[in-house]
Amino acid sequence: VPEGEGLAACELRTSALLFQLKRLLGNQSDKGAAFKRCETCPALMSAFLRDTARGQTLARNSVKLDPTDEEALFFLGKIDLNYVWLQLDPLGKKTGWNEYWEARRSLDAVLSRNPHHVRALVARAWIDYIVDTRLPRGTKWLLDGGGGKKRAMTVIRQAADAESDFFVRAEAGFALWEMQVRERRIAEAREVALGLARDFPENQQLTDFLERTK
Repeated sequence: VPEGEGLAACELRTSALLFQLKRLLGNQSDKGAAFKRCETCPALMSAFLRDTARGQTLARNSVKLDPTDEEALFFLGKIDLNYVWLQLDPLGKKTGWNEYWEARRSLDAVLSRNPHHVRALVARAWIDYIVDTRLPRGTKWLLDGGGGKKRAMTVIRQAADAESDFFVRAEAGFALWEMQVRERRIAEAREVALGLARDFPENQQLTDFLERTK
């Protein structure tokens, strides 16, 4: 992962670190104990928090100077989203609400100006999915993610099929695959994984999934 200090580099590093922590911590019921048993997780967490803070500061400063800065708004929303997802999923903590609201506002601002911003559509769909699948019913009503998991999956499927940059489509494809796996829609997930594996043959997670689901 690049060591640059720009917003794109911060977002890429936080995404990569989130992926590593999710893989290491898995779906164990006692997430606190799982973290304590993980020798490499504290260092990964420190790096994640450092890059999150750096990226947020850069993005917020840019938005303060220009509230319509689409790039800064997107990266602020995406970095915030990575933080919220880390707290709710691998760590199992119901926290990160300031980041949640900031992510929603930032991504909605991007999409109000550019409804076809594929990466913003994918990130915003993840917010809908998180609210619908990771939070109690009362909290869902309070946060009103804006659609729920069915809408989130529809949006991400459309994003994965959209005409866009290769890596933007790949990001949407991986998001769709992960949602399908989480929803146990294995046949659909396998179809998506086969397509992704053609472009990313060295991705071990795809290889393992395809082997398990033969």
